[in-house]
Amino acid sequence: MSLQGFRGEILSLSNDPAEGCDAVRHDADGLLVVEHGRIVARGSHADLSLRFPGLAVERLEGLIVPGFIDAHVHYPQLDCIASHGEQLLDWLERHIFPAEQAFADPAHAGAVAGAFLDELLRHGTTSALVFGTVHAGSVDAFFEAAQARELRMICGKVLMDLGPDGLRDTADSGAAESKALIARWHRRERLGYAVTPRFALTSSDAQLESAGQLLADHPTVLLHTHLAENTREIAEVAARFPQAADYLDAYDRFGLVTERSVFAHGVHLPDRSCARLAESGAGVAVCPSSNLFLGSGMFDFAQAERHGVRLGLGSDIGAGTSLSLLHNAGIAYQAGLFKGYRLDPFRALWLATGGSARLLHIDGDVGMLAEGQEADFVVLDDKATPLLARRTARATLEERLFALQVLGDDRAVRRTYVMGQCAWDRDGLRCAA
Repeated sequence: MSLQGFRGEILSLSNDPAEGCDAVRHDADGLLVVEHGRIVARGSHADLSLRFPGLAVERLEGLIVPGFIDAHVHYPQLDCIASHGEQLLDWLERHIFPAEQAFADPAHAGAVAGAFLDELLRHGTTSALVFGTVHAGSVDAFFEAAQARELRMICGKVLMDLGPDGLRDTADSGAAESKALIARWHRRERLGYAVTPRFALTSSDAQLESAGQLLADHPTVLLHTHLAENTREIAEVAARFPQAADYLDAYDRFGLVTERSVFAHGVHLPDRSCARLAESGAGVAVCPSSNLFLGSGMFDFAQAERHGVRLGLGSDIGAGTSLSLLHNAGIAYQAGLFKGYRLDPFRALWLATGGSARLLHIDGDVGMLAEGQEADFVVLDDKATPLLARRTARATLEERLFALQVLGDDRAVRRTYVMGQCAWDRDGLRCAA
């Protein structure tokens, strides 16, 4: 494929602004030069147009940002979004476990996977760390759909030998199926695997030990699970693991806390856990809309920042209320402010892009619109609604970005590009199959 040029206003973050560095990279009239799906040059249009004479350039109206990266989401729960009336454990029993049993049918899994990935593209999300179900076929179906769309996705079969009837494996079968899935899919094109115990209460000690062994045997896969989401859950984990210092320690005893571990939620973490997360290099996928919807609590950004804990942003569908990471960034600001933390809009964008990429160990490829990275990006429209247009008129870049996070959602996503190809166009049909 010949060189492609994309001209417009470009914004990304090269690092976490909380680390005190000048992380904002903004080209008011910028140019991305893409070859074979990767960015070969980025900078001002005035400068780069001289380096690439004759380059065919597509003018994009809006704010170009990296494709959003969802650090924690459940594709099988797409049809359970907006399920009423329960906190975490009862919500799982009433709504989620019955729905996930249907994923024993590969055709059903494939249909939901396709719908889910198309929804991600519509919301500007181009990469994600995704739960399957206990059925190995649910992961096959997801990866097949992701591969067809050339998306960078990480997924894993759920391990839960203490799960309910119809959603229960064994320590041996879970390990065997996980090994087969790793061999079949991990690092195949843009795909990656995550060892995925659902949470501490749904796996026996033998299964948690086998999960640790899977990580040791496959050092490039991730660990993906839940941590300290809900007070009742935490109390039950403490009763199940009386020798553990805290919830995180229950995982640590089985070798599950490493630099490649991603823990969703972390709403109620003691300082000891935060220190251990920082020491190990593990991190937390913050899921603000889910935490509010289930009444779980509000993440403590200040505590995590004091300890230097790695963070990303997740939608956690179906407990989350929107696949839009713009929307979730706005909810994160509100949740942080409740505890006295003012989440900067540039840091919120970092969490939804480069921060999640770093947490998922894919920051060499995506998340910053840097030279050498894959050309996954989103074109945002800060005039998508009449109210947004009023609020952003004559606003600064920071004010526009914050307005997009507080007032924006999928309507603000004008286009989504994957590897330099348009995969979603709000004003027309999907650009690519």
